[in-house]
Amino acid sequence: MRKLVSIQKVLDIKSIEGADAIEVAKVLGWSVVVKKNEFKVGDMVVYAEIDSVFPDKPEFEFLRPRKFRIKTMKLRGQVSQGICFPLDILPDGEYVEDQEVTDILEVVKFEPPIPKELQGLVKGTFPEFLVKTDETRVQVLQRQLTESKGDVYVVTEKLDGTSTTFYLHNDEFGVCSRNLDLLETEGNLYWKMARKYDIEEKLRKLGRNIALQGETIGEGIQSNKYKLQGHEFHVFNIFDIDKHGYVNPEEFNAIVKELGLNAVPVLDDVFIMHDKIDELVEYAKGFSVLNNKTKREGVVIKLRDHETGEGHSFKSINPEFLLKYGDD
Repeated sequence: MRKLVSIQKVLDIKSIEGADAIEVAKVLGWSVVVKKNEFKVGDMVVYAEIDSVFPDKPEFEFLRPRKFRIKTMKLRGQVSQGICFPLDILPDGEYVEDQEVTDILEVVKFEPPIPKELQGLVKGTFPEFLVKTDETRVQVLQRQLTESKGDVYVVTEKLDGTSTTFYLHNDEFGVCSRNLDLLETEGNLYWKMARKYDIEEKLRKLGRNIALQGETIGEGIQSNKYKLQGHEFHVFNIFDIDKHGYVNPEEFNAIVKELGLNAVPVLDDVFIMHDKIDELVEYAKGFSVLNNKTKREGVVIKLRDHETGEGHSFKSINPEFLLKYGDD
């Protein structure tokens, strides 16, 4: 689970060319602009990730112009992602490195407004027999990356749309948004996509308990950055419900082809893992395969070969995308 606000150590501090009052601190894999001489290497700080929304309280009044939301910014040419506070922002107590303090500070995660066509009547919460689609950001994975050096991964483009899941479980077909299982109602986009691609019929022909997870993109979704007419569904995961794990890339490709669906664009299917976070962030930069005038949101990097289908995966978000469009 993502820790929005946690206790972390300052790993490095560097000056910013032409800046007298600010410098850049390295926290986990993030670069954060801080006041000059406020922190030193080795200090423990309260670090809040982008997407954090702070409460309307006097100590956070300086965040009011940002609507109390932490976003990716560029200051004196330096990209800054997150914010650091001294430990005395917290109530008295004992705190340890990597301890989450999100609830203590009453911070919540930013959630964009849901367009009307993406709303619908709720059948239930997201099914327990599935796994929600949410990748961890590379900046918090230094240890895992080092352990994975030399392994072969598959890199796909991360599309900026709305997470969509279709499942067939014990003969019951279902359609889900990121967090909810939805009833079929007129005008609901998730169900429109299910009917457009004949998903129910195709899954029944497969004859197994399975879920397709992907991104719906197009008109009315995230400003339609890809300039599409209508809507498209692109698969990024196939979940074997009985094995409770994702299928490997070979089986994924075979099923997508059999169902006649589109997968998210593959950028590299033999990516050799290294542990340099800054380089993985740089790798996320570029333009979308779907529209070469649109900055891509980033990349998703998944372990290629594994026995269970539950191999390590994570995302690297393009900071240029965040600066232009806002944090995801």
